[in-house]
Amino acid sequence: MRFAIATPQFAVDPREVRRFLVRAEELGFIGAWTQEQILGTKPVISPLELMAYAAACTERIRLGCAVFVTPLRNPVHLAKSITSLDQLSGGRIDVGVGTGGKFRPFAAFDSGPEHLVTRFTEGLDLMKRLWTEPAVTFDGQFWQLENAGMEPKPVQRPHPPVWFGANHPKAVRRAVRLGDGFIGAGSSTTARFVDQVAIARAAMAELGRPDFKIAKRVYLAVDDNADRAKARIGEALGQLYAHFDLGDLTEVAVYGTPDDVVRGLREVRDAGAEWILLNPMFDEHEQMERLAAEVIPQLS
Repeated sequence: MRFAIATPQFAVDPREVRRFLVRAEELGFIGAWTQEQILGTKPVISPLELMAYAAACTERIRLGCAVFVTPLRNPVHLAKSITSLDQLSGGRIDVGVGTGGKFRPFAAFDSGPEHLVTRFTEGLDLMKRLWTEPAVTFDGQFWQLENAGMEPKPVQRPHPPVWFGANHPKAVRRAVRLGDGFIGAGSSTTARFVDQVAIARAAMAELGRPDFKIAKRVYLAVDDNADRAKARIGEALGQLYAHFDLGDLTEVAVYGTPDDVVRGLREVRDAGAEWILLNPMFDEHEQMERLAAEVIPQLS
C-alpha cells in the first residue's frame, strides 16, 4: 500500500507550503497532488503554478493534479505547460484529466457542453501527439494544426502518466482505454468506488491492460475527538464544494481517531486502491504528521 498527500492549496503561506513539501518527501510519500477549482468562494491556488512551486521545493516526490477539467482548457497551452513542468521537475509529473460534467460554467471558458466527450478525447489525443511527435498535423472537430512541433518533449517517455477522474461507467471504461490509471474522486463514497473498480477491472481484462493503475483521493481528518473531526471535515468540504451544491459530504470522508481512520482507509484499500491520495482539509502539516506516525504504519 502506497500513499500520496495533498499539497496545501487554500490561500497558503508559501513558506509553509515549502516546509510541508520538504517534510512530505522526508516521510516517504510517493506523491504530492493538487486539484483544480477555478471558480468558487474558497480561496484555492491554481494547480499549475502550485506544481511548479512544488517542483522547486522538492527533489524526488512525484507531483500531480487530480484533475484538470480539460474541456475548459486549450489543449495546446496545457500540453506546453505540462511538458515544461516535466522538464523543470526532472520527470516527476502525473497528469489527471476529466470532463468535469455538463454542469460546469462553460460560457466563462469560451467552451460549451455540446459534444463534451468528443471535446475531451480530442483534446487529450492532441496533447499526447504534441508530447510524442516531432511535427503534428491535426484536423479535429475543435482544433486544427498543420505540421506543428512542440519542443522540448517531456522527460518521461512517451509522456507523463495520464490519470482519469471518472464517475459514469462509460467514463471508467474510457479511462482504461485511453489512460494510464484511474483515480476515484474524493467526493465519492468508498461503496461507489467499489463499483467503479469492478468496471475498471473488467475493462482491463477485456482490453489487455494489466498495467493500468487504480487509486483514490480520500478526504480525511484525524482527531482524538471523533465528533470534532466530523464537524471540521464537514465544514471544510461544504466550503470547498459550495459552488456545486452537493449537500452534506461527510459520508465521503474518513474521519475520527487514528483507529477510525485506519479502518476507513482499509476499506478503500480492500476496495481495490493500489495507492491512496490522503487529503486533509485543515491543519495540513499536523494532520500529515499524525497520518505518518499513527495511521500509515498500521496499513503497511
